[in-house]
Amino acid sequence: MDFEALLKDYKAKSCIISVEKLSDSTYGNIRIAAGNKAHCDEVRLITHHEFVPDTPYEMWFPKDMNFEDFCYRCAVKGEPLHTYVSLYQMGLWLNMFLLPLSSDKENVGYCIYTYEAAPIVNADKMSDVSAENAANVLKTCVKLRSSANIKDTFKDVIKDIGEICGSDHCCILLTDSKKRSCSVLCENIREGSGLLPMEHYLDNSFYDITETWQKTLSGSTCIIIKDEHDMEWLKGVNPVWHDSLKGAGAKSVVLFPLSHGGELLGYMWAINFNVEDTVKIKETLELTTFFVAAEISNFQLVNKLEVLSSIDMLTGIKNRNTMNNRIDRIVAGKETLKAPFAVVFADLNGLKRVNDEQGHSEGDNLLRAAAAMLQGVFFDSEVYRAGGDEFMVIVSGTTEEEINSRIEKLRQQSASVRDLHFAIGVSFGSTGEDILKAMRLADEEMYSNKKQYYDTNPELKYR
Repeated sequence: MDFEALLKDYKAKSCIISVEKLSDSTYGNIRIAAGNKAHCDEVRLITHHEFVPDTPYEMWFPKDMNFEDFCYRCAVKGEPLHTYVSLYQMGLWLNMFLLPLSSDKENVGYCIYTYEAAPIVNADKMSDVSAENAANVLKTCVKLRSSANIKDTFKDVIKDIGEICGSDHCCILLTDSKKRSCSVLCENIREGSGLLPMEHYLDNSFYDITETWQKTLSGSTCIIIKDEHDMEWLKGVNPVWHDSLKGAGAKSVVLFPLSHGGELLGYMWAINFNVEDTVKIKETLELTTFFVAAEISNFQLVNKLEVLSSIDMLTGIKNRNTMNNRIDRIVAGKETLKAPFAVVFADLNGLKRVNDEQGHSEGDNLLRAAAAMLQGVFFDSEVYRAGGDEFMVIVSGTTEEEINSRIEKLRQQSASVRDLHFAIGVSFGSTGEDILKAMRLADEEMYSNKKQYYDTNPELKYR
């Protein structure tokens, strides 16, 4: 076959790929039989070597099991294929076409591979998928953008993905590299599959398994394990994950990393999927993960902003804004307190002296210590930094005897810490409407307690 003549009129980067057919209906060597000028120029630019015809493909392209599967399907099974994928580790988007060719050799199949890569996603190319797959991706996008409860939406989305894949188990797993931890965002298990939920496997060592996935991906957009032949390959490159999958009852798996803005957020996978629909599943999930990752990133950003707006950054406890919102909801009857309840005000005596004599860093340390002590004593209550050196605690469903006992414990603990002296006021209430009155009375008692402290220790009173 005259490959050079066949390729000479192709302007886009193109090459002829040969796939060795084995007797067990699998494939052997995959080689680049020939390339046109654009392909040879690309190879020279990337590898700094001249292209050599009829050489193993991994000499010129990254080794990729998904690419091999596409080549096999096209060259041996005669399927014309197209996909548009993110090579996230290379920062590129790849648009690739494979067309089957007739072969004059019984044990070798051929296909034409035409490709282009760009650093920026092309929305028109991304949308160039089958009507069925586009509809599935659009359905996911609409759900992700139209619900106020994002967690419930993700549960719905993962159920849809499980149906598209015909899988026993689908899951979105979030990973945190700083904490070296994992958490399940959502999962769906087909009834009767016999598979266990992820909580059965999420121990302190599971993050170690997730770390191996990046090496196994090795630049690929996903990992697809269809059968025992692929499982044997996985056993050779990642025995830890192989054993984990086998132990969980997995016969096949497709796994996609979820990345956004160059940051790995987690993974999405389907276990025991319909392998007859592998190409459809790959195409659908490649696009779906793009939008899912963007929504997860947005979800995490919103959560982070909510935390930043509700937490006092110095002490780590709830801030005045959160306290005021809570009081407003109680007074409006939107939230209730379990009766009886109490309001405790605690003010630090002598903070200004510490700031003046020891520096503001020591003053900050004193505030942190005070907040930690309050949280420790009132571990089942709401602790707020009301502002400056003043803290407020809302205790509900606890007797006066128990609250007074805790206040005494707070005094004893603070007495053992240098410069940590609380002025404390407490008031009790029976209904939510009484909270403003309880706050006023507790505040008055606190200032009375502060006055007693300075009357007893006049040398500490400020000029």
